[in-house]
Amino acid sequence: MGTENLDKIFNPKRIAVIGASDRKNSVGAKLLKNLVGVGYSGVVYPVNPFRTTVQGITAYPSVAKIPWRVDLAIIATPAHTVPQLIEECGKAGIPAAIIISAGFKEAGKAGETLEKQILKSKDEYGMRILGPNSFGIMRPKINLNATFANKAALPGKIAFISQSAALCASGLDWASQAYLGFSAVVSTGSMLDVDFGDLIDYFGTDAETRSIVLYIESIKNARKFMSAARGFARVKPIVVVKAGRFHESSTPTFCHTGALCGEDAVYDAAFRRAGVVRVEAVSDLFNCAEALAMQPNPKGARLTIITNAGGPGIMATDALIAGGGKLASLSNETADALRSVLPSYCSVVNPIDVLEEATSDRFKKVMEICFKDPNADGFLVIYTPQGAADPAEIANTILEVSKQTDKPLLTSFMGEDGCWKARRLLQKNGIPSFATPEDAVSVFMYMFSYTQNLELLYQTPEELSIELSIPVFLKEALKKAFAEGRSVLSLPESLQFLDAYKIPIVETAVARTPHEAELAASKLGYPVVMKALSPQIVHKSQAEGVVLNVWSSTEVKKFFDELAEKVKKYVPDAEFQGVAIQPMLRKRGYELLVGARKDPQFGAVIVFGMGGIAAELVKDASIGFPPLNQVLARRLIERTAVYKHLESINYPLNMKLEEILVKFSQLVIDFPEIKEMDINPIIFDGNDAVAVDTRIAIDTERIMQETQPHEHLVIAPYPRKYVAEWTMKDGTPVTLRPVKPEDEALLNEMFSTLSEETMRFRFFNIFKDMSHEALTRHCNLDYDREIAIVAETQKDKRMLIGAICLILEPNLKSGEFAVVVADQWQGRGLGSKLMDSMIEVGKDMNLKTVYGYVFAANSRMLDMCTNKGFKMQPVDEEITKITLDLS
Repeated sequence: MGTENLDKIFNPKRIAVIGASDRKNSVGAKLLKNLVGVGYSGVVYPVNPFRTTVQGITAYPSVAKIPWRVDLAIIATPAHTVPQLIEECGKAGIPAAIIISAGFKEAGKAGETLEKQILKSKDEYGMRILGPNSFGIMRPKINLNATFANKAALPGKIAFISQSAALCASGLDWASQAYLGFSAVVSTGSMLDVDFGDLIDYFGTDAETRSIVLYIESIKNARKFMSAARGFARVKPIVVVKAGRFHESSTPTFCHTGALCGEDAVYDAAFRRAGVVRVEAVSDLFNCAEALAMQPNPKGARLTIITNAGGPGIMATDALIAGGGKLASLSNETADALRSVLPSYCSVVNPIDVLEEATSDRFKKVMEICFKDPNADGFLVIYTPQGAADPAEIANTILEVSKQTDKPLLTSFMGEDGCWKARRLLQKNGIPSFATPEDAVSVFMYMFSYTQNLELLYQTPEELSIELSIPVFLKEALKKAFAEGRSVLSLPESLQFLDAYKIPIVETAVARTPHEAELAASKLGYPVVMKALSPQIVHKSQAEGVVLNVWSSTEVKKFFDELAEKVKKYVPDAEFQGVAIQPMLRKRGYELLVGARKDPQFGAVIVFGMGGIAAELVKDASIGFPPLNQVLARRLIERTAVYKHLESINYPLNMKLEEILVKFSQLVIDFPEIKEMDINPIIFDGNDAVAVDTRIAIDTERIMQETQPHEHLVIAPYPRKYVAEWTMKDGTPVTLRPVKPEDEALLNEMFSTLSEETMRFRFFNIFKDMSHEALTRHCNLDYDREIAIVAETQKDKRMLIGAICLILEPNLKSGEFAVVVADQWQGRGLGSKLMDSMIEVGKDMNLKTVYGYVFAANSRMLDMCTNKGFKMQPVDEEITKITLDLS
């Protein structure tokens, strides 16, 4: 349902409190007390069938008896009563409810039954439900405190969303001491309906929210979460603490929310792919969110430290290096300028120690010089209360000089007394300030992590040629294996998959008898490798089922018989089907692994790392999600220790591995029937890469069930179904297809040819150049919520000649479109065809309406849309809104 009716939860005009009570310290009593007499302008109705008044306010026996239309019901009654109450709310036309009550799924089967009854009523009446097990919500700006907390949050610009009610309460205490304010505080509870994805969508468009912080124990709808986070991470930083990192600490979260935590490394990869910053502690959560909202993002990890005490400067440096950052190298100009303002006994190196006798004037001069240094990506000013200037004076100096830099500036004022007032002054004026240098450095590195994540999201990949058609014979191979009762494919069957996707494989022959083995080895050329084939043995090396460096026909016959014996010895009932014979690779190289498996929460994941028989022991692996492009593949490789080792010895990393990963990603996309897959090892010698062994396990449930395409993916893949060939009125052939990140240069070229009028009609503005950041918004899309169809033709070279984009609203019921055709291609029917394509896409995505905004002067567009059934609604004298009903 997206964000539909969420405004009734976060901006209600009339609230019913079901379970409101006079009983001191009860949840119902606290809820009502926090809602009335605190400045909230809405109306609150206590609901209690046993009292005519509660806390002096007229009470109603049920929501049906309230004579006004209620926006939100807050339920704090025993769990067994909640399904009936939700049904009563639905019948009364109440669009939203917050369930404070506990005792549902986490309490066992009976609780699960209650949840099903609640969901039935929710679906029947189209309600939105937050909870159960919710602490409630706060909207400080409108004085709405719909929680049973002992204190209200301060107003601010951070949306705090927590899966834990207890952490909501303790987080509020911490924030109060730090004078940190919130645009909203939300306790999700068990997320029976409203989940993290819905809330990111809602606060992503909320004008009062600059950043979003999340406390997560588990994610129920991973695809929705990833889509929402990727959609807003660029404009509003999203910072996460994920609980249950290790098995010992993940067990309690089952009892707490009724959901098992996923593997932590997969969560890590998911947050990175979504552009989300993951932090370690709750204090980091708020510190990082506030800093990201206050300061620009660092472009690199080079920090310049200015301090009036050597010790804290060293502590900051240690924390910086340990976190993966670097001290900025001072340029010659900066060093010379510093020498001119510092005493001769000052050492002009980073960290820059201005010494304990430093006045505010010395701090000012040093900052002004350092802020001009091009080598720095950010600045940290450390003050200890031992010097000539008091904290407030230094704080005001920092505020004055801060206007001279467009790079992030953080401060650490160590100590209390006047230092906390100085920190408060800086925070209120947009300069993050911390009690320790380590906290400041930690936040700087988290800010850099955010920069890296955004670069990963929007870096333009190189085009790699990938076959689009799915080989049908491979689907048949999977069905055949399933029909035979096998859950694992044989080596020859598995190699077929790699070969079909043009992933280089070593030549392989299958021999059923010693004679066949001798002939195959002779044909391949000695030395060879012999591998036992048996459907009962998955890991051949564990059964000693691999023989290397076989040099003669005599050895082939001998080892054939030995392998047959070893198979029977390892699994007495095993069927020995012969051997696979491969040439022994003579080139030396590194053994790498590429694999895939299905995570219970995030679906298909891709693994890259060190391969060979010690792969599980070494555990050098990086995790990513399909679909991969060239940039994502490279980043996946770069996160491994084997890559860092190869880089340190100048071992060249070429495009071969990236291409293999992209092709492998497409294979994983095309075959949801694959449960697990390993290519181990891939031998990489710096120039070539070749797969030597592979293994595929079948997802038998997926073969048996009819499911939606790509539901095994957490990120929508390229929508190939929208690719079509078409011919313009003048006979020019055109390919209509969804845009890709690789199209950035082609799109930029098309935009550069637009006349001022065409540009104004499309963008409502005229510009000379479009930045990389702007271009990525047109071609690096989340296909779950936006589709752009481009028209490509070939005239001397590939070119784009038109485009139409459809962006879904967060409610997922309507979408806004915009269309453009390059000037020299107008008047040939392309604009109309693009509109028809967009309309079909909108219907396919189950939208009810599509709309756009058109200049009144654009008569050709208005006439065309009138003929297609669009309704016209003037916005002002210049702009007309056009809407088409698709239902």
